[in-house]
Amino acid sequence: MENVILYGSILVALLAFAFAFWLYLWVKRQPCENRKIIKATGLIRAGARTFLRKEYLVLARFAGVAAVLIFVFLPKPVWQGSPVHNIWMVAAYLCGTLFSAVAGKIGLEVATIANGRSAEAAKQGIKPSFMAGFRGGAVMGMAVVGASLLGVTIVYLLTRDPTTVLGFSFGASSLALFAKAGGGIFTKTADISADLVGKVELGIPEDDPRNPAVIADNVGDNVGDVAGMGADLFDSNVASMAAALVMAGVLGGNNVDMVFTFAALGLLASIIGVMTARIGKHGNPTRALNSSTYVTTAVYVVLTAAATYLLQFPWRIWGACIVGLAVGVIIGLTTDYFTDDSKKPVHFVAHASKSGPAFTILSGISYGLLSVLPAMIGIGVAALAAYKLCAPLATDPAETMQYALFGISMAAVGMLSIVGMIVSNDAYGPIVDNARGLAEMGELGDEVLEITDSLDSAGNTVKAVTKGFAIAAAGLTVIALLGAFMSEVNTAAAELGIAGITDFDVMNPMVFFGLLVGAAIPAVFSAMLMLGVDRNAQRMVAEIHRQFSEIVGLKEGKEGVEPEYDKCIEIATDGAIKELIPAGLMAILATFIVGFIGGVSAIGGFLCGNIVSGLLFALFMSNSGGLWDNGKKYVESGHEGGKGSDAHKAAVVGDTVGDPFKDTAGPSINTQITVVSLVASLMSTLFLTLHIF
Repeated sequence: MENVILYGSILVALLAFAFAFWLYLWVKRQPCENRKIIKATGLIRAGARTFLRKEYLVLARFAGVAAVLIFVFLPKPVWQGSPVHNIWMVAAYLCGTLFSAVAGKIGLEVATIANGRSAEAAKQGIKPSFMAGFRGGAVMGMAVVGASLLGVTIVYLLTRDPTTVLGFSFGASSLALFAKAGGGIFTKTADISADLVGKVELGIPEDDPRNPAVIADNVGDNVGDVAGMGADLFDSNVASMAAALVMAGVLGGNNVDMVFTFAALGLLASIIGVMTARIGKHGNPTRALNSSTYVTTAVYVVLTAAATYLLQFPWRIWGACIVGLAVGVIIGLTTDYFTDDSKKPVHFVAHASKSGPAFTILSGISYGLLSVLPAMIGIGVAALAAYKLCAPLATDPAETMQYALFGISMAAVGMLSIVGMIVSNDAYGPIVDNARGLAEMGELGDEVLEITDSLDSAGNTVKAVTKGFAIAAAGLTVIALLGAFMSEVNTAAAELGIAGITDFDVMNPMVFFGLLVGAAIPAVFSAMLMLGVDRNAQRMVAEIHRQFSEIVGLKEGKEGVEPEYDKCIEIATDGAIKELIPAGLMAILATFIVGFIGGVSAIGGFLCGNIVSGLLFALFMSNSGGLWDNGKKYVESGHEGGKGSDAHKAAVVGDTVGDPFKDTAGPSINTQITVVSLVASLMSTLFLTLHIF
């Protein structure tokens, strides 16, 4: 039965790729005839390709060095006689990086086609424009989840070893960490610079073609929110499956079958959800996106229930999976409350902006901190419910913890089961954001701008919900990875004939040491990324000032005078490439140092501190940034004085503070905690045998 399910998973993954190709062809057939839009989309595509090529070259070097270290040291040092196993681990790691990179590249290529089509389609109304944007995003959704399911299935089919799947996951996570950080630094460098000089200093529209940073801003949407966020959710999906497979491998039975069955059915449900996405001629885009998510969720519940009945899987495990899915939806709704421009928190922040930027910042931070509570409680409830549901499945008391942790890992699989739809919604956001800018550059008129503004507003809300969902999913995933770490340690300890671990007692000074260091890492990681944005944005602001001073007629919009867009793209690219490695390396090296100082006990505390602190920081920054962004858009729509008012200028300042919060540091932290958890699991044997104390 296991082989049948594995081959079935491969078939579903290939179906997703076929559907993605059909969507791509549909998007490409949509008309794009405006010369200014064609020129702008060409510049955006060229800039995005240049950045991605340079980023992938840097990451290829990093992956090469990491592959050598994995071969020499993991899962056992080569001098202990395991070179063949280590070769499989290296191959899995490199495949993880490759699959993630390819998924990001596919998404970026279609997004830079769909943006112009969505802009031109807005001339016919909101429905065709929405469909072009959504189906363009859905290509990314299908590619990401299809690649993750295909990669994990093939690695497991060839090796039958969950530890090797952890290697595939580490490859995906390491690429995602740097891709998200690099893309986030690029996009927020351009966004902040364009807003500060354009809106605050000169009072020109957001996507005015006179602004030298406007093309770099649109490029950033694609490399940060499409390629970067796609790599992030690819990583989370793979990590949840890897953790579940480690637990399932220890327990035996048909648990491995259950992991692959539920993951494949999640992708199938997402395909159905994307196919049913519709909007009326005067429809609400936010409601249309949410409806597709609810359809996907309902289909998944029905399909998994049927599979549980037919294949005689334990109903308690199914219950844990559905609890994870339900909590993911609830966390999405709470994130929506704190970031949607139709809700009170955004209105309060917009109103506070009338009193100046200090009040914009204070109110945004306060609501951001409040938004953390429901999500943190939701993650805790999901983990607790899954634990209590699945612990009774153990027939041997020694298996109680294993079944409980397997339940938590399946809750993470459940939460990420609809990730195909989530990525589709997320990629829709930057596509319609670009479409709005292209509509302005193409001079398509106020009616078209009004349509693209409504699509963009829905995209901002959905992007905030997606980030909340991704962070929550990472929370459950890393709790499962903590269980995988314990399992790997105990397996290695049994082979070495020494004592393993059953828990991490905070009264143990070594555990407490690790706890404190782990809790500090997300703060340092965030600071390094945001300082990178700060340094890079200052360079770009200086370049924008230079161009407005030196290019005669640019500020006045004289016909035939164009800014040097490539200069700003070059600054954003070079700065992002320079800044993307140090923060990620810091987190990985800190894991090694703690492990070699205090062994597996210190690492257990390190992971616990990193998980709790990381989730708090990630949720706070993601939600605060989304709140400030939509607060600005709420003012620009005519409230609290509208464009050009003091409230608008204050709201723009809030948005520029929130940009690196929500698009650079916040969503990168969940990848950081996944990476260090995987490093801990893969290094468990070395930490068990080589430590100072």
